[in-house]
Amino acid sequence: WQRIDLFEFQKDVEGPVIENLSRRCGGFLRQLSLRGCQSIADGSMKTLAQLCSNVDDLNLNDCKKITDSRSSKHCPKLQRLDLASCSSVTDQSLKALADGCPSLTHINVSWCDQISENGVEALAHGCPKLRSFISKGCLQVNDKSVSCLAQFCPALEVVNLHGCLHITDEAVQQLAEHCPRLHYLCLSGCSHLTDTSLIVLAQQCHFLSTLEVAGCSQFTDAGFQALARSCRLLEKMDLEECVLITDTTLIHLAMGCPRLENLSLSHCELITDEGIRHLGTSPCAAENLTVLELDNCPLITDASLEHLISCHNLQRIELYDCQLITRAGIRRLRNHLPNIRVHAYFAPVTPPPTAGGSRQRYCRCCAIL
Repeated sequence: WQRIDLFEFQKDVEGPVIENLSRRCGGFLRQLSLRGCQSIADGSMKTLAQLCSNVDDLNLNDCKKITDSRSSKHCPKLQRLDLASCSSVTDQSLKALADGCPSLTHINVSWCDQISENGVEALAHGCPKLRSFISKGCLQVNDKSVSCLAQFCPALEVVNLHGCLHITDEAVQQLAEHCPRLHYLCLSGCSHLTDTSLIVLAQQCHFLSTLEVAGCSQFTDAGFQALARSCRLLEKMDLEECVLITDTTLIHLAMGCPRLENLSLSHCELITDEGIRHLGTSPCAAENLTVLELDNCPLITDASLEHLISCHNLQRIELYDCQLITRAGIRRLRNHLPNIRVHAYFAPVTPPPTAGGSRQRYCRCCAIL
C-alpha cells in the first residue's frame, strides 16, 4: 500500500492499528491521512516514522493527542504536513521539522495557537523549499514571522494568515518583495492592514489569482484600483466587510480583471445597482463570473438582478438580507438563468393592525401574505 486514508474510520483507529499498518507497509507507504483520528498519540507516530521513512504526505489534522514528538527526524522525504487543530503542537515541532525535513514544501499549522515567531523562523531557515504556509487562527504569528518566511522561502506560492490579528502592512510588503510566485493570499481578519498592502501587491505580485481580505475594514477604492490595474489574473476575491469600498471598486474590477470568477461583496453596504451594472455588463462577467455574494448589501435592488442576466455562467448568488430584492426579481433572473442557485431570505415583519384589530405576517420584500 502506498496511499492510505483512514478518515472514514477515525472513531475506530487507535495506536495498534497504526503500528500494524506501519509494519505491513514499511518503505512502500507514501501518503497517509489520519485526519480526525483523535486517539492517535506520539508513540504510534514514532513507530510510523521509523518503519515508513519514505512518507512524503502526512495529514494529522485534528489529531489532538499529537505533541512535540521528534518523529520527523525519521522522515527526510516529507513534503506535505497538515497539523491543523493539533493544539498541543508548539515551536519545538517546527524546529524538529526544520532539522529533519529539508524537502518540506507544504505545511498547515492552523489553530495551533502555541506556534510563535520562534518556531516559524526556525522553519523558514530549515525548509527553504516551502511553497505553501497556512496558519489560520495563529495569533502569535506576527510581522517578524512572515518576514522570515518571505526572506528565506522565496518559492512561496500560497500564504494563508486568516485571523493573524497582529499582521501589518510591513509583513505584506515583505511577502510581495521576496515571493514573486505568490498566487494565493488570504489576509482575512487582519484588520490593521491599509491600502499600502494592496498597492505593494499590485506592484510586485502580478501572478496573484486569489485574494481573500474579508474584514480588512481599512481598505478603500484607491487600493483596489491599483490592484485591478496590475493583477489581471485575479479569479477569486473575498471582499466581505470591506466596508469603505464603493461602486468605484467594481468599475475597476470590471475593467481590469477579465478572469474574475468568484466575488464576495457581502456587508459592503455602499455598493449600489450602479456598481453591479458595471460588473454585470463587463465582458469578464459575461464569460467567467460564476459566484457572486451580496449578503447584507442594503442598497441593492431588483435592478441589479437585471444587470446580471447577461452573466451566462453565473451559478450561485447570495442575497441574504438584501431587503430591496423581491421574489419577482429573483423569478425574472431565474427565467434567464434557469440553473442558477439563489440563496435569499425574506424576513417576515408585522404590519399595522387591520381595521378589525388582527395582525397578519407578510414578507416585507414582496408583501406576500
